[in-house]
Amino acid sequence: MSKICCFTGHRTLGKMLTPELYNKTKKLILDLVDEGYTDFRAGGAIGFDTLAATCVLDVKTQRPDVKLHLILPCKDQDKKFSKFDKKFYRYTVAKADTVTYIQERYTTGVMQARNLALVEGSGICVACLAHLSGGTYQTVKMARQRGLKVINVLKK
Repeated sequence: MSKICCFTGHRTLGKMLTPELYNKTKKLILDLVDEGYTDFRAGGAIGFDTLAATCVLDVKTQRPDVKLHLILPCKDQDKKFSKFDKKFYRYTVAKADTVTYIQERYTTGVMQARNLALVEGSGICVACLAHLSGGTYQTVKMARQRGLKVINVLKK
């Protein structure tokens, strides 16, 4: 089984976006590192993707063997992000160990292709899943269908 972890989660975290969610995610990443996971994949979306990527970068300061791999749908993903969200997005892109783009520009289906690329080759999926609909739910389903263990940080 692969020692790669991918993240998926909602873009809008609302009341879920708390220091507790950050701390739980960071602790989970540290636990996974202790289990031998060193490669972490995130999709670069606002919300949980950014939170998880930031946690990985935080862990990297203590564990330089940890790698953040961004798998992004397209080069203009942040086109409609707020100024605040663009700041964090660009920070994670600049600090990531690798950045892969599925394609140049946004088209229908590119988010699903990005989600598949996140899941393929991963051994575990860490999710922030609050409701059973949308892209996060579809990515979790995809991960389960491929035999990945799925951990929902909201249920930990």
